[in-house]
Amino acid sequence: MDIDENTHRSALTIDGRTLSYVDFGGAGRPLLALHGHMSEGASYADLAARLGPEWRVIAPDQRGHGASDRAADYTREGYLADIEALLDHLHLDSVVLLGHSLGAINAYQFAARHPHRVTALINAEGCAELGLDGTNPLAFVLNLPTAGAPTKEAYVSQLGPFAPHFESVVRELPDGTWGLPFDPQDIYDSEERVHGDHWADWTAVTCPALLVRGTKGVLPAEQARQMVDRCPGTRLAELETDHFVHAADPAGFADAVRGFLATV
Repeated sequence: MDIDENTHRSALTIDGRTLSYVDFGGAGRPLLALHGHMSEGASYADLAARLGPEWRVIAPDQRGHGASDRAADYTREGYLADIEALLDHLHLDSVVLLGHSLGAINAYQFAARHPHRVTALINAEGCAELGLDGTNPLAFVLNLPTAGAPTKEAYVSQLGPFAPHFESVVRELPDGTWGLPFDPQDIYDSEERVHGDHWADWTAVTCPALLVRGTKGVLPAEQARQMVDRCPGTRLAELETDHFVHAADPAGFADAVRGFLATV
């Protein structure tokens, strides 16, 4: 994904593993943005531009995604440790934490367990409980080709019916072949490990919070209502979109975020 020429990409090493991140720059207050499964930090380029100079958006490629290395595991603890390591690396005592889907659950769990490091929370389509029926909605990724191809066109041809969904993210990999910026098995495993009842973490959040729900997304309306009721200081914003609220309605999402940030 292309990013603005003023954006700085850097990385840190955690236990021999590279964690890459993009810093959209500026002298404003820091906002750490966490993407969802099969995405990357650069997906927040539009939001960073819309928030303007008041906010410095920093967005990592979470473990196993984008330019970051694969990890030995995709546990809750592993994702949260990466967030803490990145904040320490950037010498940031506290930030506003924003996340979408997987990133939203990572964000509120980190806020619950490290309250002194999160001044405000923005949860975009991150459920307090999910996957309790034992199904994995990302099981389809196991049908994606894992071996790289000599050209982008060659890899896209291997995607078959999945090509319209993934062609835009196919890229040249470090070994010179073309493929996806994630391993399908990693994505499946990560989705399995994010499932569960996370109400204890959600209700432990003490900072001001914004919950953004897509009316056609994965967060049920009743669960969203309960999340607001059970976590004091949370406000709800609903957008007429699917699960990918920040991509489906970038202006509406930025307006909701900007309005919330003006209060914290």
